[in-house]
Amino acid sequence: MSYVPRLKAEYKERVISALTEEFSYKNVMQVPKLEKIVVSKGVGDAIADKKLIDYALEELTKITGQKAIATMSKKDVAAFKLRKGMPIGVKVTLRGDKMYEFLDRLVTASLPRVRDFNGIKANGFDGRGNYNLGITEQIIYPEINIDQVKKISGMDIAFVTTANTDKEAKSLLGELGLPFKKN
Repeated sequence: MSYVPRLKAEYKERVISALTEEFSYKNVMQVPKLEKIVVSKGVGDAIADKKLIDYALEELTKITGQKAIATMSKKDVAAFKLRKGMPIGVKVTLRGDKMYEFLDRLVTASLPRVRDFNGIKANGFDGRGNYNLGITEQIIYPEINIDQVKKISGMDIAFVTTANTDKEAKSLLGELGLPFKKN
């Protein structure tokens, strides 16, 4: 018997039927699902110190369980001493089982470690069923050793769904366990 992530099994068993009942879908293929999660981190100080990109790559790889890649600048900006092709950020695109594992760890272990946490804001939707979440400190993840952190920095997490509307996407992510604030 092969391993299936907890949230993936929960999606198939409970979430599909709950969303079908809520939005009265006629077909199982109409039910929105999570396509991918993109975790990105801008490292603007890497212009001066190239080692910061390596630290960010290492941290993001530890957090997500998948190798991170460096993102390069697209054009020159003289005011910031930035040249085209310089590494200025890191990102990871998670799909499949790793995506569900990361979401599970985010909801159950990381978000509860945020100071004064009472839910995430529901205004991060883009109008097409995708949700963006900003994290201010990378030390909320249990995989990060606080003693080895060179600089506290944040990251952006984008949840890409197949939902057509923000309401459907919010219901999907809420069913998967994202703790949205109550209005």
